[in-house]
Amino acid sequence: MTAVQEKQAAAPSARPVVRRRFRRPSVGAVIVYIAAAALAVMWLLPLLWALSTSFKEETEASLGQPIHWIPQDWSIQGYRTLFERGDHLTWMINSTIVSTIVTVLTLVLCVSAAYGFSRFDFPGKNVIFGAIIAGLMVPGQALIIPLFDLVNDLHLAGTYWGLALPQVVAPVMVFILKRFFDAIPRDYEEAAKLDGAGHLRVLWNVILPLSGPIMAAVAIFTFIGSWNNFLWPLLVATDPSMMTLPVGLGVVSGGYGLFYAQNMAAAVLGALPLLIIFLIFQKQIVKGVAGVGLK
Repeated sequence: MTAVQEKQAAAPSARPVVRRRFRRPSVGAVIVYIAAAALAVMWLLPLLWALSTSFKEETEASLGQPIHWIPQDWSIQGYRTLFERGDHLTWMINSTIVSTIVTVLTLVLCVSAAYGFSRFDFPGKNVIFGAIIAGLMVPGQALIIPLFDLVNDLHLAGTYWGLALPQVVAPVMVFILKRFFDAIPRDYEEAAKLDGAGHLRVLWNVILPLSGPIMAAVAIFTFIGSWNNFLWPLLVATDPSMMTLPVGLGVVSGGYGLFYAQNMAAAVLGALPLLIIFLIFQKQIVKGVAGVGLK
């Protein structure tokens, strides 16, 4: 081999440069993007207004004053008043405890029911599952009176369990989890059973690790629904010290008068935990919802 051939062999082969052409979006895609941006702005405007009002003086936030999106005199008096009263922190703790109990019990019961309907065959399976799905058509307001009588007879009114237990029933979550479990191949379970695993171990070590996104989505939606629930805690929590955040803001805070800056500050603090949870678990929520839709 000559010296020229050796240099050509040692030289790296030149690869053709592939240039990606920019594809112009279609008219339909542009319209969809504009509509999505407009909806996002419409959704954000009330939040921005609440955040701006919470940092205003009460005189500036009251009705009859010129409207300013940016506070003329920045103030944290609304937040300071809430923490000085002390009841707002108590309501947030109550909401956290009740929502956590509801979320944990809902996951345990709904996962167990969905796994049973997905993997077992027993007499009356379709009838029972149909009855659970039919529960989606029953409005929660229609069950308020019998649930209140039951909780009152059990002496659970005004307790965390009385606030949480009636919110645990979630037929839609059973349906969603069953659909997801049906799409998981049974080969994983058969391999685990060959190793001597029982049904509980298969559920814990095989099904649940594969269902992380949908579990996160169900947990977040359940937590948010319980956190924002107003009607049932309003009936059961008669003591202000046991009220949840929505009830406290709607009932007790109104007794102090119309203080717009304080009310907006309370609303911002009430929505802040949900916003933090959503930002942390947004990927799991999107994966869970997309997985249910695809499978």
